[in-house]
This record gives sequence, C-alpha cells and structure tokens, in this order.
Amino acid sequence: MTRTIGAFLVAVIGTYILGVLFIGQGNLANVAEMGLTVEFSDRLDTLLHDLTHMTAIYLPLVTVSSIIAFSVAAAIIRLTPNLRLIGYVSAGFVALIALHLIMKMVLGLTGVAPTRTIMGLIAQGAAGAFGGYLFHILTLKKSAQP
Repeated sequence: MTRTIGAFLVAVIGTYILGVLFIGQGNLANVAEMGLTVEFSDRLDTLLHDLTHMTAIYLPLVTVSSIIAFSVAAAIIRLTPNLRLIGYVSAGFVALIALHLIMKMVLGLTGVAPTRTIMGLIAQGAAGAFGGYLFHILTLKKSAQP
C-alpha cells in the first residue's frame, strides 16, 4: 500500500510538472506569435514561476482527476491484467483531458489558455499519460519488472 501511495504521488508530481511546462510554453508561444521576442531565460523563468505558483489550484485538480482515473483503471485492469500499461497510460491521458473539458462545461471558461487549442489539450493529455506511465512502472511487482 505504501508503494502504491508513493507511486501515486510521483505520478501526480510528474503530471503536474509536465502539464505546467506545457501550459507555460503554450502561453509563451502565443506571446511569440504576437511578434514579441521570447528568450530561453524567459522560458525558464516562466517554468519556475508556474511550478511554484500553480500548486494551490492546478495541483489539487490534477490530484483529484488522477485519483478518479487510476481507480477506474485499476478496477478494469483487475479484469484484464495484460492491458495494465495501456490502462494506466490511457487513464492519465483521459484524466487531464476530462479535467479541462469539465472545467469548460461547468464553469463556462477555459481555466488554462493553451487548452483552447486541440494541441494544447492534447499536450495536457500527454502530461497525464506520462503520469499514468510513471504509476504503471512504479507499481509493477518485483517479479514482473524487466
């Protein structure tokens, strides 16, 4: 149980870091499209700022969506254990996509600007898929690891 909780925390943090990276860089891409110069130092400053300032809102949302997604995936994986990898990766992907679509439907606004585009939304899904992959790898039984 302790390993599962630890794996979950690592997966959520991995999802959060990658998701925040995609959010910040998506925002900077929009700034660059307006003709402004975006230096590498601006990109790094944005990442560090976002990582430290989005914890109060975005991290809890990622956590809740991951709890729901991984719980559903675990129930399905019990029935089809050979689909464990794709189950957790898909669950993470769907969790982040659903998070943004539900916010849009319930609140009537896009909480994260880059998710207004399909590429921004897919990037968030990729962050969730990365978290699902981390969870899969970290919760493998010792005998099942390569």
